[in-house]
Amino acid sequence: MNRLIERFIRYTKIDTQSNHDTKTHPSTEKQKNLARLLVEELKSIGLDAFMDDYAYTYAKIKGNTKTAPAVGLIAHVDTSPDAPGMNVNPRIISAYDGSTITLNETLSMSPKEFPSLSRVIGDDIIVTDGHTLLGADDKCGVAEIMEVAQYFVSNPEIPHGDIYICFTPDEEIGEGADHFNYDWFKADFAYTADGDEVGGIEYENFNAAGADLYFIGKSIHPGSAKNKMINALHLAMEFHGMLPTFKNPAYTEGYEGFNHLTGLKGEVEKAHAHYIIRNHDMAKFTEQKIEFEVIAEYINRKYGYQAVEVKIKDSYFNMYEIIKDHMQVIELAKKATENAGVIPFTKAIRGGTDGARLTYEGLICPNIGTGGYQFHGRYEFASIQQMEKAVKIFIEIIKLAAK
Repeated sequence: MNRLIERFIRYTKIDTQSNHDTKTHPSTEKQKNLARLLVEELKSIGLDAFMDDYAYTYAKIKGNTKTAPAVGLIAHVDTSPDAPGMNVNPRIISAYDGSTITLNETLSMSPKEFPSLSRVIGDDIIVTDGHTLLGADDKCGVAEIMEVAQYFVSNPEIPHGDIYICFTPDEEIGEGADHFNYDWFKADFAYTADGDEVGGIEYENFNAAGADLYFIGKSIHPGSAKNKMINALHLAMEFHGMLPTFKNPAYTEGYEGFNHLTGLKGEVEKAHAHYIIRNHDMAKFTEQKIEFEVIAEYINRKYGYQAVEVKIKDSYFNMYEIIKDHMQVIELAKKATENAGVIPFTKAIRGGTDGARLTYEGLICPNIGTGGYQFHGRYEFASIQQMEKAVKIFIEIIKLAAK
């Protein structure tokens, strides 16, 4: 097993799930466990690395070419809270032949059900045991950036500008850029290592918001509840039923937006629902947010009191609106991808990255594929060969930037 994969598997075994509900920074203390390890490993290769109070890990490789721009590389340490993330048990399948993969006694996956498996036939792939997510999102990116750092430290004769490295917490809950240290991170531009198929260069993403809905019911003994009880859970169901049926992740693809109910809890007297709202088109995104407000107004009028309160918070916006004026950063990545022996392609992200927020703060930051697939669940996997190619792409980006 090579060093890149040893790193990746070591990182996946550290539980780093973030949490929507804690309202702390980082959202979970356990993210610091991986951040501390990364600091130790970066220091062990001679870099000045540190973790700040918010669990951001920073390091810098000083450039040896004064005229070269400073390039940043960014990945996130947290994993999604959408599937179990403790006791991850990765397994390597050598020379995957395209057949059905048995994850455990109850779960399997095949190219028919998961077409992305067809793109890694012949590769050595890393899968889960079916009980947890893998953490390819984004520990593929973390491991790859660590390998890039090792490469330039071990080959000091190769011309390059300053290389800034950051590993962020809480990307999965939309807070990965909340406490990013722009004053320290002096890159002229950067890339997140947070995409899927290697060769992918992404600079369009969703506009994103989170909606918290608070429902207030009226609790009466069910034996005498006629014309008196208003069940907060029923209010939540009524609200959900009024949202457009086909603006649901299960019915959308490409540039189609959606409203996604990620959590619902409560009882008769009160309930809380959380939605994420997504669309690439700003006008349509705004319309979706207005729909939430209009439905709430209708329900409140219907019941004659404030039965529902809607709080919507924007998370990030489509970075294309900024990057379209800085396409040289995209062209650099395309050339680097070709130099690494991979055909580059671009696609719109049906999600977001830290780079979207960073771009709006002035740090141009498109996203690069890492070789991981089917993120956020038990069917997640990664291609070893694609991960190795991703490392080459990042190395080529830095080399080309210095020319």
